[in-house]
Amino acid sequence: MTDEPKQDENAPQPETDETLSPSDEQAQSPLDEALDPDSVEATHEDTEDALQELMASNYIQYASYVIKERAIPDVNDGLKPVQRRILHALHGMDDGRFHKVANVIGQTMQYHPHGDASIGSALVVLANKDYFIDKQGNFGNIYTGDQASAARYIECRLSPLAREVLFNPEITDFVDSYDGRKQEPVTLPAKVPSLLMMGADGIAVGMTTRVLPHNFCELLEAQIAILRNQPFTLYPDFLTGGTMDVGEYDDGRGKVLLRARIEKTSDKTLVIREIPATTTTESLMNSIEEAAKKGKIKVASINDYTAERVEIEITLPRGVYAKEALQQLYAYTNCEVSVNSNLVVIHENRPVIMAVSEVLRHNTQKLMDDLRRELELLLGKLQDRFHDRTLAQIFIENRIYKRIEECETYKLVLAEVRRGLEKFRHLLRRDITDEDIERLLQLQIRRISRFDINKNREELENILKGIAETESHLAHLKRFTINYIKALLKKYGESYPRRTEITDLETIDVRSVALQNIKVGHDRVGQFVGTDVRNSNKGEAPLVCSEFDRLVVLRGNGSFQVIPIPDKLYVGPSKFLLKADKEQVYSMIYREKKKGRYYAKRFRIDRYIMERDYTTIPKGCVVEAFYTNYGVVTRCEYKPNKRLKADHADVDFDTVEIRSTGARGFKIADHPVKSFTQLKRGVPEPPNGDDNASGDPPENDDGLPPGDSDGDGGDVPATPTATPTQTPPEADTPPVSDEEEDARSCDPGSDPTTTEPVSPPEPEKKSSDKQTGATARKRKTSNKKKAAPRKQSRAKASATPKPEPVPPPATPKREPGKKQRKPAGTKKPAPANAGSSRNSKAREWAERTAKAAGAKSAPATDNASPKQEQTTPLPKPVPAPLRTLIDEETPFFLE
Repeated sequence: MTDEPKQDENAPQPETDETLSPSDEQAQSPLDEALDPDSVEATHEDTEDALQELMASNYIQYASYVIKERAIPDVNDGLKPVQRRILHALHGMDDGRFHKVANVIGQTMQYHPHGDASIGSALVVLANKDYFIDKQGNFGNIYTGDQASAARYIECRLSPLAREVLFNPEITDFVDSYDGRKQEPVTLPAKVPSLLMMGADGIAVGMTTRVLPHNFCELLEAQIAILRNQPFTLYPDFLTGGTMDVGEYDDGRGKVLLRARIEKTSDKTLVIREIPATTTTESLMNSIEEAAKKGKIKVASINDYTAERVEIEITLPRGVYAKEALQQLYAYTNCEVSVNSNLVVIHENRPVIMAVSEVLRHNTQKLMDDLRRELELLLGKLQDRFHDRTLAQIFIENRIYKRIEECETYKLVLAEVRRGLEKFRHLLRRDITDEDIERLLQLQIRRISRFDINKNREELENILKGIAETESHLAHLKRFTINYIKALLKKYGESYPRRTEITDLETIDVRSVALQNIKVGHDRVGQFVGTDVRNSNKGEAPLVCSEFDRLVVLRGNGSFQVIPIPDKLYVGPSKFLLKADKEQVYSMIYREKKKGRYYAKRFRIDRYIMERDYTTIPKGCVVEAFYTNYGVVTRCEYKPNKRLKADHADVDFDTVEIRSTGARGFKIADHPVKSFTQLKRGVPEPPNGDDNASGDPPENDDGLPPGDSDGDGGDVPATPTATPTQTPPEADTPPVSDEEEDARSCDPGSDPTTTEPVSPPEPEKKSSDKQTGATARKRKTSNKKKAAPRKQSRAKASATPKPEPVPPPATPKREPGKKQRKPAGTKKPAPANAGSSRNSKAREWAERTAKAAGAKSAPATDNASPKQEQTTPLPKPVPAPLRTLIDEETPFFLE
């Protein structure tokens, strides 16, 4: 026990320098130290650096291994490592007989460490190339895509071509296998361009390769051309055949277009005889079925009769014919495929991109090098044989072997033999070595006793001939190489004919062959368009489109919008629904609301952004008429006005200049128009220079349009001009009945004065007051049932001088500014048959007027055949094709 008082634990303790506050202790705890932002950032940086080092050291090694040892072929022998090891194993097993594929796979696994599955599939692919492996059994079908049988059921061996061109251990470099137990070749000394012969496909880390196969004979012929410094071209050749367009091949840097070979056996049946590469009959039929499901092509049935050759029969349904179905098969199915070429190979232990010609030149140079090495080896062997045979002959003929009987040691034996051969050194091609003497000492007594000097001399002579021949081949190596290639062509060329036909394939536009199987409705009341919309007008058919079409929604104010085909879309108040076509020409008449002027314009919708509003007319205008056909002629009927010179004007849109969508049109009227009548409906396609493209029958016997009997196309003004219709004065007009007048008043197009295009007469300086008054009195006394065009024509005739009558079939051209006057005494007598057709009356009137005037013109040609006179008039007015427009400068009112 001690006398020190007990201290209270709860009592406050004095702070010292060594005492730490609780906050300091917490700040220095291991957890807070780990959560320090600076330390965390430093840890992340260290981890990132470690990962970068790991990727740089490991992943790059992995990528290099995949590129060099798995996926990319070598340019020297054209083989991937697995293919090279298979052939090397087969060469070691080769005894001329077939071997089980399972056994070959097992032998190859001594060199290839990636399992039997990869070896088996690679062997089947290599055997189906039909170059280096002879196969026996079911190795699959390249046409149908069927798999090969199990490896224990099929057999293979090296082909004669492989034995001849692939192997020569004396010029082959070997390395240890993956486990060090075996030796495998770095590359095989291939004497044919096997890379381009067989082709290759591979996917590595960061790169892919696709080498298209080429024809064996064409490759060897191209090698001969290279050796002779001649130009050459190479194109692919596929085992499946078909047709091919090589326009974009670009020496292996581009692509080729492949098509199936389809035979048309009847209008309702197509038979596929050959298929494009990269496809099978199964995938081809699936693509046809998919296209049929999507409505791109109509097919009744598909039957596959493929065995050793492709035969796929396609039956077409009702309404579909072989010619159009053939184009749709190429456009929408795998009957046409595009195959790209990307020639990546291993060259000098690195992946490089090369062209076909570069690869072939490299293979040709390598062939010459290999042949040189073989010739040099052969020359060395021949010289060694000559040396050995000569030494043996000297050793036996001169009985040098007897000089060694008394030699006590082996060194003395060697020295004595060498001393005996020295005097014959001039007969040898090289110095004598100890190995040569040892071979002489190993000769058997039987051989010495039976030595045939004459036979030995014959052998020496043959060896000398061989040496001379080999030296000649080395001196003329290029010629020797060409002869070697020709020998291969002669021996194996017939086995490898070209299968794919090279041709220029016409590009098929999928839009042009697309089925018009989409119906688009236009609800003007609900203001919707789409495939789920019905037309508001029951008698109006829906707009039929294809999947590639776009729609143009045109509104009454001239604005339009181009949209894709919707299911149901609100478009607002729209007046017209059209298919967008950049080549289509649209015709339009629009009116200014304030001034009341009318304009005509033609335009194309060839530039647009989808779903954006555009305008075709100025602001404050409204569309009055819109046409999509070519060759349209529209009549503008003016509202009644006594001061008008003409009560209508005809607009031929073919003469209107085509402008941009935002350009202003040509003015055609300054005053109100009562109605627009379509005189000629035109045709949906461009006329291509045919004046009769609108569908109206020609009235001339020679097939030319009315008013164009000379075939010059008629009088077409360079700029729009005004041509109101014109008739003779009332006094010279043949009488007509009241019934005929009533019929004419109901049918404006029945007026005979409107059947011929007449250029406007040049008015005189001024019309006299008396003439104007007489015209007014005649209008008052005329029949009330007469039609407005008749009144207009008579009033105009009284106000203007009479033109010189011309036969209707050929209207002569008027010279601008020249007045036309009729000679005196040309009053027309009334015809006897007042009820005949208007063409007959006009013709008789013209003939009698010409006779009375004494005009020296050719007799009038009938403007209508007898059959035309007896035909029933058309329900709608079909006048002659008018080619004029009203010009802005033409006066509309009388002075």
